[in-house]
Amino acid sequence: MIRKVDDSISVAPQIQPEDMAAIKAAGFVTVVNNRPDHEQEGQPDGDAIRAAAQAAGLAYTAIPIGHAGFSHPRVAAMVDVLEGAAGPVLAFCRSGTRSCNLWALARARMGDHPAVLIEKGAGAGYDLAGLRPLLDQLAAQA
Repeated sequence: MIRKVDDSISVAPQIQPEDMAAIKAAGFVTVVNNRPDHEQEGQPDGDAIRAAAQAAGLAYTAIPIGHAGFSHPRVAAMVDVLEGAAGPVLAFCRSGTRSCNLWALARARMGDHPAVLIEKGAGAGYDLAGLRPLLDQLAAQA
């Protein structure tokens, strides 16, 4: 189930290669994979998702968030995707939570107010309150 966070980003649980035509038809221009390969048995390989996204005319970026968590290079990579996207982005992971968290961290680094980010996350069904100290820190550096 795709959850709209705002007009520029939506997040979703695991998507399948065969979902790309519908994702494109829904108006997305970029897909971001926040899930490491082999995280769970049966999940599609990132290369298969990349190939399907590109075949559907979608930009694709992999920014896997594993046990190591949210590093500065991963936040910077998401900033690059958000700044470079020519339209709405769909980010996915196992449940959508990591994707929403990474979006919020990237937007804070871009200067968005943490309270607004937390509110947008809540509107999509994600509790970002635990990220507030880090959001504040990143926003102060913007």
